[in-house]
Amino acid sequence: MTSHFLLGIDTGGTYTDAALFSETQGVVAKAKALTTRHDLAVGISGAVEAVLEQAKVPVSAISMVSLSTTLATNALVEGQGGRAGLVMIGFGPEDLKRDGLLEALGSDPVIFLPGGHNVHGGEIPLDMSELDAALPVLAGQVSSFAIAGYFAVRNPDHERRVRDRIREVSHLPVTCSHELSSKLGGPRRALTTLLNARLVSMIDRLIGSCEGFLKARGIDVPMMVVRGDGALISAEEARLRPIETILSGPAASLVGARHLTGLDNAVVSDIGGTTTDVAVLDGGRPRLDAEGAVVGGFRTMVEAVAMRTYGLGGDSEVRINDRGLKAKIDLGPRRLMPLSLAAALHGDAVISVLEKQMRAQHTGRHNGRFAVRTGLPDYLASGLQPQEQALYERIGAVPVALETLLVSTPQKATLDRLVGRGLVHICGLTPSDAMHVLGRQSQWNLEAAELGIQLAARTRDGSGQPIASSPEAMAQMIVDRLTRQSSEVILQACLGEDGAGAIDPAVSQAVDRALTRTPGIVRFSLGLDRPLVGLGASAPVYYPAIAEMLGTEAAIPEEAGVANAVGAVVGQVSATVTVFVTMPEEGIFVVNGAGASERFFDQEKAFDTARRRAEAVALETARTNGADDPASLLREEIDAPEVEGSRKLIEARFIASASGRPRIAHG
Repeated sequence: MTSHFLLGIDTGGTYTDAALFSETQGVVAKAKALTTRHDLAVGISGAVEAVLEQAKVPVSAISMVSLSTTLATNALVEGQGGRAGLVMIGFGPEDLKRDGLLEALGSDPVIFLPGGHNVHGGEIPLDMSELDAALPVLAGQVSSFAIAGYFAVRNPDHERRVRDRIREVSHLPVTCSHELSSKLGGPRRALTTLLNARLVSMIDRLIGSCEGFLKARGIDVPMMVVRGDGALISAEEARLRPIETILSGPAASLVGARHLTGLDNAVVSDIGGTTTDVAVLDGGRPRLDAEGAVVGGFRTMVEAVAMRTYGLGGDSEVRINDRGLKAKIDLGPRRLMPLSLAAALHGDAVISVLEKQMRAQHTGRHNGRFAVRTGLPDYLASGLQPQEQALYERIGAVPVALETLLVSTPQKATLDRLVGRGLVHICGLTPSDAMHVLGRQSQWNLEAAELGIQLAARTRDGSGQPIASSPEAMAQMIVDRLTRQSSEVILQACLGEDGAGAIDPAVSQAVDRALTRTPGIVRFSLGLDRPLVGLGASAPVYYPAIAEMLGTEAAIPEEAGVANAVGAVVGQVSATVTVFVTMPEEGIFVVNGAGASERFFDQEKAFDTARRRAEAVALETARTNGADDPASLLREEIDAPEVEGSRKLIEARFIASASGRPRIAHG
């Protein structure tokens, strides 16, 4: 037995996974518990206690805890998160139309203040009078604030002043854009900051829940969180910049996939309850997205794995389109609580309603659908409109049938808004229920799954026929649809990586013929050039058929269900810092980035200063992020073309990367 163990925890939308890992023995124990959104500590403790019990290891043997999560990703994909107030300094309303900012903002409030800076950091006077007038009321309507200043990356002074004023009056969390990115591009920086502000309370609750449980169990060791690029950061840093944890779960699963399969080149697809995440391993490393991570349709400024996230999972909503002559099934993008899970938690409250609906002569519009509170604390339900509040009060901790809850058509939109705020779950038919009926999953309530499938099978298509001849046929239709939709999203991700993103597998006739092996004079076939690594608890159930459809071999590691938790502990802490040297006029060299601007009259001195600064700040940042003994690497990019026989410096970039294993407690 080794002297220390590493504990990896992954909190997903449906399950919380835990894995106990030893650097000499690999995965020693693994377990799952349902994610409990109202109190995340319950799910965390369930998984961790099961792992400790299995491994028969004392808590004193644990020397580090690392957490990965898909909660931030899921929130952005499902359009959830807290309500945030956006303060734009030096921007105008027309700037909202850029980079999807207006769409991301939705109905959240925005305030425009005169101020900001120019490209050289020169100040335009700041006027906070409008903010002062709005703050007392606004503070009660939002859960956090986001601030973006014009050219704040060159001079963050106005962002800091506005931040201090907001904190003084509201005592709410505030995110400034200069803390998240050093890149120009105000609207996209504002978008990233807004999303960060929405996620603050969620990630804060997650880390707080985890820390609270660990403390109560006497596990007092360094705690790390997986970042979107697969590197680890300390829990304190993750609390300040939760946006960096978008794609944390998928990044951890990639690191885990590489570790568990030993494959250098693979397509990795991870199916969870809510999403399917697809990425490519090249030469043993995940490809990073140079432009910034795209989540929920928004391109952020967060450096993360080039991961494509689709709203497709085991708990995806089954949508039946019965308008055509032949009914069509589509899955997602919304996650429902599976009927089998709802009945496992609430028993007769679900089953008795489904039985009553089965006995009815006519199929109701809302058959097989329920609403239940997620159990979020009351303060997160602030700022509800009167009709939202009224409906919310009629939904309790026990599922209520939609047919009795919704008495008018507009209430459906009201309910969707409550779901969007993360306050209410819709329970309904999902692929997980279909898998129960087919006998390939058995963890929840089979009776509710069968009733839900029977209700769906009674739906009539445009020709007046029931859409399926038996419950099993209905269940198989749903699973076949999942196989096909999964194949399409994996193909879409791979075509995007190949630069052929214009081909849409969902509508391409050629792709359809290749996937269905349609015979014809012209034969179409397609395949992946590398194995498909299937991850997720249900990977062994779904991925063999998907790999076969895609003409490649499936590689499903034994620990596929806890790859994220494994990836959380085998990763490295890393930090990258760039320092620039420019020549604004002949003979003057300016060093910018990672500290105050400095001017030099000698190019070599400027370069030396930039090198030393980049390296020192990268090492310091890696240590702040939790690295034990980081090592650094420096690379230089110098743009100095020859003009009329002499070299002229345009820009020199000194990029230092520091990385190391995370600090562990030495018992």
